[in-house]
Amino acid sequence: MTATTAARGYSQYVQGGMNATVSADFESGWYAANAAAAFERPRLTFDLDVDVCVIGGGLAGLTVAREVARRGWSVAVLEARRVAWNASSRNSGFVLPGFGADVMRMVERVGVDRAKELWKLSEAGVEYVRAAIRDTEMPGVDPVPGWLDVSKVDNGDELLAVATLLGQDFGAEIEGWPTERVRTLLKTNFYFHGIHYPTAFHIHALNYARGLANAALAAGATIFEETPALAIDPAGVRKRIATPSGRMRAAHVVLAGNVHLGPLVPRLAATVLPITGHVAVTAPLGERLADAITYRGAVSDARLANDHYRIVGGDRLMWAGSANLWPRGRRSAARAFKAAIERIYPQLAPIEIEHVWSGVMGFSMHRMPQVGEVAPGLWLASAFGAHGLNTTAMAGELIARAITEGDDRWRLFLPYELVWAGGTVGRAVRRVSTWTRWVNDDLAAHLARRREAEQQRQNAEASIAIPPPPPSEPEPQSPAAVPLAAEVEAVLHQAARRARGKKGDRRPAGSAQGRETAS
Repeated sequence: MTATTAARGYSQYVQGGMNATVSADFESGWYAANAAAAFERPRLTFDLDVDVCVIGGGLAGLTVAREVARRGWSVAVLEARRVAWNASSRNSGFVLPGFGADVMRMVERVGVDRAKELWKLSEAGVEYVRAAIRDTEMPGVDPVPGWLDVSKVDNGDELLAVATLLGQDFGAEIEGWPTERVRTLLKTNFYFHGIHYPTAFHIHALNYARGLANAALAAGATIFEETPALAIDPAGVRKRIATPSGRMRAAHVVLAGNVHLGPLVPRLAATVLPITGHVAVTAPLGERLADAITYRGAVSDARLANDHYRIVGGDRLMWAGSANLWPRGRRSAARAFKAAIERIYPQLAPIEIEHVWSGVMGFSMHRMPQVGEVAPGLWLASAFGAHGLNTTAMAGELIARAITEGDDRWRLFLPYELVWAGGTVGRAVRRVSTWTRWVNDDLAAHLARRREAEQQRQNAEASIAIPPPPPSEPEPQSPAAVPLAAEVEAVLHQAARRARGKKGDRRPAGSAQGRETAS
């Protein structure tokens, strides 16, 4: 029996009434409360041959499945729990260009030309998500345009350097925003300059994941839930994958399980650092929200996994962050979110947190995704933490093209090799270094606000201390209007003679001399 025949037989088997389905087990939250539709698939309970086996039903794995199926190859997805049950549906829904790694460091590591090609791939990932939503008419995804990456320090020179690199060298569509424009839309003194990405957008993450799964099914892929891969035999042309109730054979195996691949491929899993991120949604804020935020796109104020937010549901804030290498409780996360929002936007206080959930993200040591072929026919798509959803789409399409068409653009990621994350000790060291960076970032932001306040005070005092300008001197008269000294003296002498004459004249008033004087 060929792979295509087996896949077709399975599809008919499901449509015929197979009842080995599993119930929904997503934790409650804002996404779940606003989900467009449920998604359930059966377990694998028989043996199956396919061209491509994808292990992991997150966004990257679903993208691989959809693109392989669209090219006419048979493909099946094995998901140990539920499709998109972890980070793929528990993130903040940002679809952004770029990567978690700082773009200037990318240039230092691989050079301008290769960094530019990588950036173009990240932009292609953004466009893939946009096109998938549009072309399949995904319900409830609700894309909203724009991403504003703001700085908490007054680092205009650094921002100009990044904007020049992206806008001029990479040809990216960006806008540099001065502090005044940022604060017009984000009404807080915590932020200074920013870079605006008008082609980025944010979405309902759970509805996108389910929409992508349905798109994969529509293209001809098969998906099994509650079907963990227990072992892989990668030898030979046909690889063998064992599951609790069935076996699968495939020419290619794609490992897209992120941090959950440990029992299956422990050496590969050891290159990923698991970090628990949290997301919260406030209660409705009503008219107060407009007093603080009028920008409807996504906002990031840190390059770490903290303080990323957007408006959802008309007048709520979805706030992501509070990341930790070890999980924290929901109450603790809610308190952290409440404090963060009220610190940056005190006009919104008091904040009530209505939903809180968490998800485990996978980070590589160099903060770039792991994309490529690690052994003949064995592919890896992992470590998408801090990258946004674009890199899951980018990686999925790259691997699908590599398998079906021989596209070798995934080799652009070869300089970012697999690096051991250090195990438990590595997590502890990373926690200390990350905490140190947070402290340093907060200190730098605090000092920037103090410098700005001091400058404003000095400017105000200087405006008061400046003396008023001296009164303007009268315009000098023309020389003709100024009497000569001799003329002045003559007038004075004449007046004096007349005064003496009046004192010595005693003649009657009717005499001639008297009449002359009187006249």
